[in-house]
Amino acid sequence: MGNPVNLVEIWRNDLLECVHQGHAVVCDEAGEIVHAWGDPSAVIFPRSSCKMIQALPLLESGAGAHLTTEQLALSCASHQGAKIHTDRVSAWLKDLGYTDDDFRCGPQTPNDKEAREDLIRADEQPCQMHNNCSGKHSGFLTLNKHIKGHADYEKVDHPVQMMGKAAFEETTQETSPTYGIDGCSAPNHACTVHGLARSMAFFASAKETGDLRAQAAVKLRNAMMTYPELVAGETRACTDLMRAMDHKVAIKTGAEGVFVAIIPSLKMGVALKIADGATRASESAITAILVKLGVLDAKHPAAIARMSPEMHNWRGIHVGFTRPSAALL
Repeated sequence: MGNPVNLVEIWRNDLLECVHQGHAVVCDEAGEIVHAWGDPSAVIFPRSSCKMIQALPLLESGAGAHLTTEQLALSCASHQGAKIHTDRVSAWLKDLGYTDDDFRCGPQTPNDKEAREDLIRADEQPCQMHNNCSGKHSGFLTLNKHIKGHADYEKVDHPVQMMGKAAFEETTQETSPTYGIDGCSAPNHACTVHGLARSMAFFASAKETGDLRAQAAVKLRNAMMTYPELVAGETRACTDLMRAMDHKVAIKTGAEGVFVAIIPSLKMGVALKIADGATRASESAITAILVKLGVLDAKHPAAIARMSPEMHNWRGIHVGFTRPSAALL
């Protein structure tokens, strides 16, 4: 991952204490680079930022024709495991005639405080529905039932994952050089930062009057924008910033400092990767880019909280701040 540039700075008093470097690309509908920082050809794992790509076969195949907009949002989600998430996943499983045991994502302690404390009070263990990827896996199960695939749908050579890889390579317009196994056990295919931005630009420019894939992309991006609380959850950057942009832009985080944005009004896609994987930096950088592109008000409280948050110590004393680098601004 050569030639990253400074994207986010951490200041304590008047001394630059830490710098987060990385790569970022903004693409237009033709896949051409409009803005770039660092190396657009840097190869990365998109992690959960590409869930909307993985959900394309769900709709293209016809398997998801009956799904609600809420379910489509969940299929793109990295959720908190809150009740609003697990109740909907549970109902989805029931509709499929499946149980939690049919998942292959693994149990995960919910990040939602109330859900976590409810489990403790009940002396219960988290299940796979609490996994932040259970919505994506519900989509996998729906597609797998439709194609009558074998139970281990998460395997890289399973038809469900092969369909996902095809959608990934076709929308990024790249042949993926490798893959890794994600936290939820599904394969995650590598691409360049430019390729990921190119895919997001496809989602941004897709039209309801387009072909089957374009129609699927429109439904997925609209679902994310309509239900940002299902895509992530309360206090999360994805949810807060999509609300701040009046539900007109879809954004999605990924582990290890990845973030993407789909901007239909501009027909542009954004992808960024923080080299050291820091979430605080990816949130600051994506916010700065959204402000730069004119789709997010820099004075909105959600923008301030993510782009340039102040640091306070345990006594509440102001000790420093985060800010995007001069290059990014």
